[in-house]
Amino acid sequence: MGSGTFPGMNDLDPIAIYVLFEERDPQTECCQDNQAVCRSLGQPTFVPSMASEDIAKLAETLAKTQVAGGQLSFKGKSLKLNTAEDAKDVIKEIEDFDGLEALRLEGNTVGVEAAKVIAKALEKKSELKRCHWSDMFTGRLRSEIPPALISLGEGLITAGAQLVELDLSDNAFGPDGVRGFEALLKSPACFTLHELKLNNCGMGIGGGKILAAALTECHRKSSAQGKPLALKVFVAGRNRLENDGATALAEAFGIIGTLEEVHMPQNGINHPGVTALAQAFSINPLLRVINLNDNTFTEKGAVAMAETLKTLRQVEVINFGDCLVRSKGAVAIADAVRGGLPKLKELNLSFCEIKRDAALVVAEAVADKAELEKLDLNGNALGEEGCEQLQEVLDSFNMAKVLASLSDDEGDDEEEEDEEGEEDDDEEEEEDEDEDEEEEEEEEEEPQQRGQGEESATPSRKITDPNSGEPAPVLSSPPPTDLSTFLSFPSPEKLLRLGPKVSVLIVQQTDTSDPEKVVSTFLKVASVYRDEASVKTAVLDAVDALMKKAFSSSSFNSNTFLTRLLIHMGLLKSEDKIKAIPSLYGPLMVLNHMVQQDYFPKSLVPLLLAFVTKPNGALEICSFARHSLLQTLYKI
Repeated sequence: MGSGTFPGMNDLDPIAIYVLFEERDPQTECCQDNQAVCRSLGQPTFVPSMASEDIAKLAETLAKTQVAGGQLSFKGKSLKLNTAEDAKDVIKEIEDFDGLEALRLEGNTVGVEAAKVIAKALEKKSELKRCHWSDMFTGRLRSEIPPALISLGEGLITAGAQLVELDLSDNAFGPDGVRGFEALLKSPACFTLHELKLNNCGMGIGGGKILAAALTECHRKSSAQGKPLALKVFVAGRNRLENDGATALAEAFGIIGTLEEVHMPQNGINHPGVTALAQAFSINPLLRVINLNDNTFTEKGAVAMAETLKTLRQVEVINFGDCLVRSKGAVAIADAVRGGLPKLKELNLSFCEIKRDAALVVAEAVADKAELEKLDLNGNALGEEGCEQLQEVLDSFNMAKVLASLSDDEGDDEEEEDEEGEEDDDEEEEEDEDEDEEEEEEEEEEPQQRGQGEESATPSRKITDPNSGEPAPVLSSPPPTDLSTFLSFPSPEKLLRLGPKVSVLIVQQTDTSDPEKVVSTFLKVASVYRDEASVKTAVLDAVDALMKKAFSSSSFNSNTFLTRLLIHMGLLKSEDKIKAIPSLYGPLMVLNHMVQQDYFPKSLVPLLLAFVTKPNGALEICSFARHSLLQTLYKI
């Protein structure tokens, strides 16, 4: 065996390497242990016979390339890669790395020429999935960054890579820089993208619009291939997106519908942009983290966001710190928390100009949040007595430990409150009106500003918020939706886009002889149920068409259908270990309609009644829908 080389080395996990070459007694016990490790990893067994200097060389090699799990890292090496010659060592390591899945270039500076030759090396790396490329243009002119990004993107496209993560944070490329990776985002290389991180890039309104259009196009193209873009994590803090940029992105989010984390702090977004985002969030039911820290909600934005929070069931972290939600906004958010959000772990409403009574309402709202780890109300106007009352309220729930420090409380001047309480409310309304007037002025000025390096926006259209019924401005018409796109990632907007033909399409493309497939389609349609008339009608019509055909078929097993439905709803245990759907509200409301129809077998009512009556946490969260269904079942 040669020095520093041995069978299977390239495939071993770094932890296994450490186990194999940890200094131990070189007798039989060591050999047996090493052979056992090799067998567990599926590697050829062997007896190590490497001298200490060989191990040192191996360690040096591993440290040099920083290889781990298919990852090649040059992170933080402060490399100045201007020319092809400068980049030759980087290129060699990329070319020599088999199975490259992640490439880290953070903390270096890459010029146009160096980017071209690195891109050439990437053309043969089809397995690349993660590009950690933040902070890699330090000291570069902004004009250098777009061509460098274009070259790197072309390399990935040529390779046929299928990215799951792209991180370009902390690269101050501005709106033009977004053009640099626009083609990449629209290409098949990003159809599989799960995480997009663009923190602190200075994109501005123009860059936000370009980005939104690219994501929308990516979703359209990927949907056409039967696998719609399923973006999970979006990060774009400190980008000066403002209302227009946020609204453009909100439209893209609404089309995508699969987001789990959204981080957009410090973007100068006011209540119109916040309202648009709230609308988009309502049709992203998997959202777990919402971070809009240091934007300006005011009461209007806070109320809109609160209405959306009432529809979401997976949210774990809410960060609205420094967002000026004020007392009325805080009460609205508290109402949303009280009525739902069973998985909430962190609620940040710090530095939001919240007064004592509203803060106490927030504290009372978290009483049943068993998973809550942190409640941050620091920097508000509670006063010493209010801080004590807040702690007492939480202590009564045995939750005092979740309260964050109140060291920066602004104090509570009771006399000022008595004299100026009403004036404060008037001032809030006046500020909101002032913001509206400023926005109208900006809209009037916008046509004159276009043509200076930015394309004209598509004439705005209005779509209705599925929860509040209020229109929210968006920038362009969405691409047409087909049934497979809707069924892959259901949303009310996608259902409505299918038009009157939706019922026929669902019946045609669902095997109504198979109870499991009928259950699957039923739940996907029911999951987008809303009280808004247009959505409600579309959902119920589609369900009626599907179930009428299924129940009328002599080959359809109605009992199996109901059993499988109860399993997927988490109301009946199964050996299949099927994961229950996240929210029962839509299915319960649709069942309430369905059981009243002539096509529904009345023989199934006793079984359904028995399971809806049984104690169940998921049912208790949807108490209104459950009660309505029970009332109907008792009458049948």
